[in-house]
Amino acid sequence: MDNLSDALEKLKLASKDSATDSVDSCLDCLLKALANNHTEASVKIQEMGVLTMLPILLTPQSSCTPKVANIIAELAKNEFMRGPCVEAGLIPPLIQLLTSADQEVLLQTGRALGNICYDSHSLQAQLISMGVIPTLVKLLGIHSHNIALTEMCLIAFGNLAELESSKEQFASTNIAEELVHLFQKQTEHEKKEMIFEVLAPLAENDVIKLQLVEAGLVECLLEVVAQTVDGEREEDIAQLKTSSDLMVLLLLGDESMQKLFEGGKGSVFQRVLSWIPSHNHQLQLAGALAIANFARNDGNCIHMVDTGIVQKLLELLDRHVDEGNVTVQHAALSALRNLAIPVVNKSKMLSAGVADVVLKFLQSEMPPVQFKLLGTLRMLIDTQAEAADQLGTNGKLVERLVEWCEAKDHAGVMGESNRLLSALIRHSKSKEVVKTVIQGGGVKHLVTMATSEHMIMQNEALVALGLIAALDLVAAEKDFVGSSLVSVLHKLLLDERSAPEIKYNSMILICAVMGSEPLHKEVQSLAFIDVVSKLRAHENKTVSHQASLTEQRLTAQS
Repeated sequence: MDNLSDALEKLKLASKDSATDSVDSCLDCLLKALANNHTEASVKIQEMGVLTMLPILLTPQSSCTPKVANIIAELAKNEFMRGPCVEAGLIPPLIQLLTSADQEVLLQTGRALGNICYDSHSLQAQLISMGVIPTLVKLLGIHSHNIALTEMCLIAFGNLAELESSKEQFASTNIAEELVHLFQKQTEHEKKEMIFEVLAPLAENDVIKLQLVEAGLVECLLEVVAQTVDGEREEDIAQLKTSSDLMVLLLLGDESMQKLFEGGKGSVFQRVLSWIPSHNHQLQLAGALAIANFARNDGNCIHMVDTGIVQKLLELLDRHVDEGNVTVQHAALSALRNLAIPVVNKSKMLSAGVADVVLKFLQSEMPPVQFKLLGTLRMLIDTQAEAADQLGTNGKLVERLVEWCEAKDHAGVMGESNRLLSALIRHSKSKEVVKTVIQGGGVKHLVTMATSEHMIMQNEALVALGLIAALDLVAAEKDFVGSSLVSVLHKLLLDERSAPEIKYNSMILICAVMGSEPLHKEVQSLAFIDVVSKLRAHENKTVSHQASLTEQRLTAQS
């Protein structure tokens, strides 16, 4: 340590005199000390005030510059030294050095900046605001033959790409072309992984997604899939997963997805289709997720249903009833749900037996599968009376829905169960379906659904309850009383936040339950006539008109 103290004192003097040889030997001593006892040497360097001298030594012309940058990089390996490095004003001169033509200067500068800003979003954001991204992208293009520099750039990109503020800057560069070009040259697994780690966060941005597609990344990914699909080595399995996952991510952008779909004739789309019948679970998963992503507009959905994709997905699901790969089940159900959105597809998918295959997963205990199963059935029966009737009289389905309506730990499953229960009634308008729901204990859940914070769910519940009251009030009477339906309707009508549709359907329902003596008494005891008469002045004409009709009905039966 005495040698280090001497070297630090000499460095102070030499730096003032600009004696290059003396400075050089002092820097060598510092690097040696850091190599021997990193922490203690770092503390000593800080204590003797050397950090504040380093900015003036960071000049592009000086032969000492690579060593100075190297020392800063070594110091900043210690977390406790990063703050002092920033306070000593080292970041601006280091950033200026990124324009140097000297590759050693660039490498050590990159290391220094990377270590100082390691794990600090605020410092990384500072680098971004100082324009470091376009500079680094340019360096990658110029020095792609230099392995060490390339790796330094990739590590920097990986760290910076995690910040949302970086995406716009990256999108304004030719990063997509540079990364794809670099990827194409790689043969080693580790190097490809490094590039993947940069591509994944960048590909979350829709503009960059499209740039990557146009730069030819998809062809690279398909090639990796073809090379690794039958591989048994860990690195093959890892590359297969990473490349197929990245493919799916690229399809999340509307423009990039549509470009790859190419009206259903795109070679990429066709290749992805071939993944679904694969025996590899990772490819099955990626294939099903890709179909779900392609199925994000009606035109694509209609084309895919007309070209037989539904059958492929059903065959895939059939293979996983017993195998039970949850991620594949979830992905295939997601794809079917999206495909069922266009009205013209619903009857075709029902004829293909989609509902029957989906019902095979009714016993699943996995909430993600339950959620997609419910959503798929709800989409299928929308406007399809016959299918709603058939499913609504399926006692096992209704029993399971009622069970899931109580899944408080899984809000999504609970919400979708309620919505499907309501949809079965609304789309079938069938007394038999109403009877099945009443017998299965579903009425109380629909009453609770009417108090949901989501207006669309409130409305769906009220319409379903109105149909129950109209089709079988006698059978529903006990459940209506037990679930305090009249009290719920009273609150909805009093609540100023209730949407016009909610007020309208609440009054319709009040009129519908008046035929029941106990419910009639509840309506009278809560002075509904006063609440309704105030709604006659409502700004919405439909609500105002219904209020007049309801008031007349209440007056007549008082």
